Amino acid sequence: MAQERPFEFKGVNHLALVCRDMKKTVEFYRDKLGMPLIKTINLPNNSGQHFFFDCGNGDCIAFFWFPEAPEASPGIAAPAMLPTQGSFVSAHGSMNHIALNIPAEKFDEYYQRLIDMGIEVTPILNHDNSPSQVSAEVTEDVFVRSVYFFDPDGVCLEFAAWTKDFDESDVAHEPISVADL
Repeated sequence: MAQERPFEFKGVNHLALVCRDMKKTVEFYRDKLGMPLIKTINLPNNSGQHFFFDCGNGDCIAFFWFPEAPEASPGIAAPAMLPTQGSFVSAHGSMNHIALNIPAEKFDEYYQRLIDMGIEVTPILNHDNSPSQVSAEVTEDVFVRSVYFFDPDGVCLEFAAWTKDFDESDVAHEPISVADL
């Protein structure tokens, strides 16, 4: 029996991050990745800016720029390295990465396009249910294909393409509590 949901969600309105240079952020998200810049705000009293980029389906990635923001903390507030290149761990309450949903049939084309733009990317990761959780080939067990890269501020981005529909069998693990350790 379907459980009644307490709220009706329509996706992510926006995710708000902080950048060190709004101009470079616009050049990356609008000019390289092609996300339309749909709203710009100069904050009161010259305290910064807040810009919104459309990442599809009415969802946005937004950035604040604060002239006196603290420096980034890779390895704490975000991963210091991309997957396959070192530790991908970040602190509790941090944002580890943003996975942007792309069409599965365009995955390889988009991967090459990132490389052609000079963006450093990971190898393609075909995530599956094997012990290593990655397949060199796209098999029937692969559920998502991924490539990871950083934006100019070290925000870890992922292009992700679902390759299967999920069912009840895909929810097969009990959550772990710190008390269980």
